[in-house]
Amino acid sequence: MAVLPMKKITIAGMKKDRKTVLEALQRMEAVEIIDADEEETKDTAFSKADTSEQRTQFERMASRIDDALEILNQYAPDANSGLKAKLAGKEALSASDFGTVVRSREQTLNYANEIVQRQKEITEAKAEGPRIETQIESLMPWMKMDLPLDFKGTAKTAALIGTVPEAVTEDSVAEAIYQYAPDITGVNVDVISSDDEQSCLMVVCLKKDAPQVDEALRRMEFARPPVSSRIPSEEIAALRQQMQDNNKKIEELQSSIASFAEHREDLKRLYDYFVMRADKYQVIDELAQSNRTFILTGYVPAEQADEVVSALTSRCELAVDLADPDPDEDVPVKLHNPKLAEPVEGVVENYSMPGKNDVDPTTPVACFYYFLFGMMLSDACYGAIICIITGILLKKHKNMDGGLQRSLKMFFLCGLGTILSGILFGSYFGDLIPTIGSLMGKDIKIWNWIDPLHQPMTMMTFSFTVGIIHIFTALGILMYSLIKHGHVLDAIYDGVFWYMLVGGLIVFGLSYESFCGMLGFDAAVVSSSAGSVGGWIALIGAIGILLFGGRDSRNWGKRLAKGAYALYGITGYLSDILSYSRLMALGLATSVISSVFNTLGAMSGNVILFIIIALIGHVLNILINMLGAYVHSNRLTFVEFFGKFYEGGGRKFKPFGMNTKYIKVTK
Repeated sequence: MAVLPMKKITIAGMKKDRKTVLEALQRMEAVEIIDADEEETKDTAFSKADTSEQRTQFERMASRIDDALEILNQYAPDANSGLKAKLAGKEALSASDFGTVVRSREQTLNYANEIVQRQKEITEAKAEGPRIETQIESLMPWMKMDLPLDFKGTAKTAALIGTVPEAVTEDSVAEAIYQYAPDITGVNVDVISSDDEQSCLMVVCLKKDAPQVDEALRRMEFARPPVSSRIPSEEIAALRQQMQDNNKKIEELQSSIASFAEHREDLKRLYDYFVMRADKYQVIDELAQSNRTFILTGYVPAEQADEVVSALTSRCELAVDLADPDPDEDVPVKLHNPKLAEPVEGVVENYSMPGKNDVDPTTPVACFYYFLFGMMLSDACYGAIICIITGILLKKHKNMDGGLQRSLKMFFLCGLGTILSGILFGSYFGDLIPTIGSLMGKDIKIWNWIDPLHQPMTMMTFSFTVGIIHIFTALGILMYSLIKHGHVLDAIYDGVFWYMLVGGLIVFGLSYESFCGMLGFDAAVVSSSAGSVGGWIALIGAIGILLFGGRDSRNWGKRLAKGAYALYGITGYLSDILSYSRLMALGLATSVISSVFNTLGAMSGNVILFIIIALIGHVLNILINMLGAYVHSNRLTFVEFFGKFYEGGGRKFKPFGMNTKYIKVTK
């Protein structure tokens, strides 16, 4: 387990070589570049360049291509997307092939613009559809009318066409008009259609009476219809044709967008090109520069420092300085662990990277993580299935995404831990083998070290034992870290005394038959004399914690009060140990659910039904309990284990590199 030591690298060079240096660093992905301090460059020949305009331009073009790819995937789905794309990994592209992408960028960007523009036309056309439908719907009540809706009348008559918001008859409308306009010569009312919500009317009168009739109709909430120079039936037919043409246009636009699928890979590559250019201008923005020179500062892993310096100085004339960072600097953290522990780095990162005073906990986490996971899933066949699936994926897709690859490796090793636990507990698809044997009239016995179903207290005791070892290991790491930093007395106060208190109490308890009986033992595990020794050791530990738990206070009253509060932490240790009962609980859950489905299948009395029920049950069981094992393994690690020694708060090392989504340029 190790946090790689970092060197602070400072590079000074000519401005004409800036591009060469940045491209080399981007390819090597070994240096995290620091933003130049404006205070340090103040009143000097150096300053920071403002590249926000160029960076924004590249980000905008990358965004345009991303939009185009998203649109293209709607009409021509990408066969290599989602989980399949992650398994396949990024496309490896040589520098010369990547140069081809750069040279054809204008054409490819035009493809993206075309796709986005056609999608915009599709959106507009789709918005036109509801408008046309609304027009057709508004004209449907006028279908029986054989005159245009904008008909005004003849030379001597006036035609008033519109609607009233209720069901009416011709006589009721005429009567209302005469009531409001008694002086008119006459009026003719034609109800085109009528329902409970509205009535469509055409009212004809002499032109001289038109103003009075119009006023009378207004009092009846008369409203004019949409103006049209064609009769309603012809207008509806024209609108329906317009709807068909609009739908056809949408289909043609969609097909034209789908035709760009042959350029999908070019679009992906150009997207990554623009992202890389934007990242480079972001770095340029962080450099200290004069008219002819630049200074770049950053962090590089010590083991890669010489290689980086050699690669840069072989390309151009540079002044490079390597130095140890100051103790108060915010140095990024990069982990380096053995192959068996490396997959668990993601678990550590999910909690927090190691802080300045922390040791890298990855290796001890890995030593327990796989076994804790295995105890909670606890079936050898389930573990074998996990190993087979993850092993096949790892072997078949060697170029997969790094994070996914690490997760699959972790679950492969968790599968091995599950196989071990399954063998110890005699679980192979639960009690499937004995169940099949009973159906065949045979009594098949499976070897096991502990039978969780019939020896729950023994299983509980074993879980607590694992928990005590886990917690004591955390205390050991705390002591190691304190001694490493020269705090030997603190290691005694915060480690040895707690070992004495907790360990002594455990030995003391194991000397009593009643306590041992609770744990499933027939008699006391240790002798009374050993128990007495354990009790005295626990007492010494308690006194040590009482006296030194608040050692940061010089006032003895406050010191003892803080020591008493620290001593109260023993309840936290007891609570933590009890938390490991989840190892037994989840292991039992797996076994019980497996047995239930095996029994249900056997009760059917039919081989085919037995296979179907058992298959469905075990698939559900492995999925549900895998999730539970993963969650609770993390919980035991984050709370019970890290809570004893790990502070975290470190910042992950993020080197300037090819932050690509689809491709990786071969070095």
